[in-house]
Amino acid sequence: MHIPEIILKKRNGGTLSRPEINHFIDGYCAGDIPDYQAAALLMAIWFNHLDHDETLALTLAMRDSGEIVDLSAISGVKVDKHSTGGVGDTTTLVTGPLVAACGGKVAKMSGRGLGHTGGTLDKLEAIPGMSVSLDMERFRRIVSACGLAVMGQTADLVPADKKLYALRDVTGTVDNMALIAGSIMSKKLASGADAIVLDVKTGNGAFMPDPTAARQLAGLMVTIGNQAGRRTVALVTDMNQPLGNAVGNALEVREAIEILQGRHAGDLKTVSLALAAEMLLLGGQATNIANANQMLARALESGAALRHLARMIELQGGDPTVCRAPDRLPRAQHIIPVTADTAGFVAGFDTAALGSAARLLGAGRLTKNDTIDPAVGLWMRKRLGDRVAPGDILADMHINAPRNQADVTQRIKQAVMIAARPPTRPALIHDRITQPVDATIHRELT
Repeated sequence: MHIPEIILKKRNGGTLSRPEINHFIDGYCAGDIPDYQAAALLMAIWFNHLDHDETLALTLAMRDSGEIVDLSAISGVKVDKHSTGGVGDTTTLVTGPLVAACGGKVAKMSGRGLGHTGGTLDKLEAIPGMSVSLDMERFRRIVSACGLAVMGQTADLVPADKKLYALRDVTGTVDNMALIAGSIMSKKLASGADAIVLDVKTGNGAFMPDPTAARQLAGLMVTIGNQAGRRTVALVTDMNQPLGNAVGNALEVREAIEILQGRHAGDLKTVSLALAAEMLLLGGQATNIANANQMLARALESGAALRHLARMIELQGGDPTVCRAPDRLPRAQHIIPVTADTAGFVAGFDTAALGSAARLLGAGRLTKNDTIDPAVGLWMRKRLGDRVAPGDILADMHINAPRNQADVTQRIKQAVMIAARPPTRPALIHDRITQPVDATIHRELT
């Protein structure tokens, strides 16, 4: 079996066999296949796509390229949640405690953010003393003790994805559904969960702006998960405005805590509850969505979800008192309002631009070596459809260094679009996906 023959086969529209895909992944990870040959095959895949069998084979080969986490020592069904990312997306910090409070087991391995704000690990590290660098034995003990733990992905988890993604990033082959699905699902399958809930974002602040493409990606990932023996379901959710009010690490932790305290409603809470209900269904704690919603309401009202978050924080070395006193989280030196210049209604957001504005304040990173300031970010004061008068506060900037203040102020004003009439708000949850969407699922993204 020779890699030039595999490249030619896919270039000419052929279907790769599982042994051929395994040969490619094994050889590339071992260093026997150079970057230029791997890049040629990736481009052939981009143009000619992979079918369902090829995509599953690629995903499993990537999964098997490194460590596969064993969570069998934890009793019950272990459920994981994955979001494709967005602005103000803090669902993990709400869903995890809710599910744990209802008897579920959430053993989550996460990555760090690269973009507008930090990932789940960066948000958790805003909590004083909190550690996400756990060995597997401690990780399993914490999940068994309180139903929930979040740790960083180990270096040995899916090394094929790390190598391939770095190559895709510089060869124009990122935006292919099969390659995206393989990247995401190989990590989810290697992380050891028995069931997976996917939150696929769509809108101008999402990786998948087009709802049709988002549904197709969700369907492909659901198919892979189920074919690999993991019960998998996906929600396609809206990202045409920040999901929560907070955009920034400590600010997002604060908002999650205040939701669990019963002090906040809104889109972040709504999506978190919908995801948590799906997790309870897959975990066997609930028999239907109505039953799951009743359980989640009790977990919120009784304070049980907040107590589970505090317990997880404590077991991971953090200060659990932040759950009753969020002011103990890092706070910026200055809070500066950004005000509206005109009257009307909030007709739209450039959501990605708001994320970039938060990054300029220090809430995110452009490279993996950049340092995040956990205290800084934005707190949005207006939502889609809200009436606005001149001088009304659109957002508060939480800043420590003034160097980008003027630039960020201007970006926020431009990102919040004000019109004479209120808009028609898009659905918050576009779809629930439990099977493939259609036969065009492997087309390149446009």
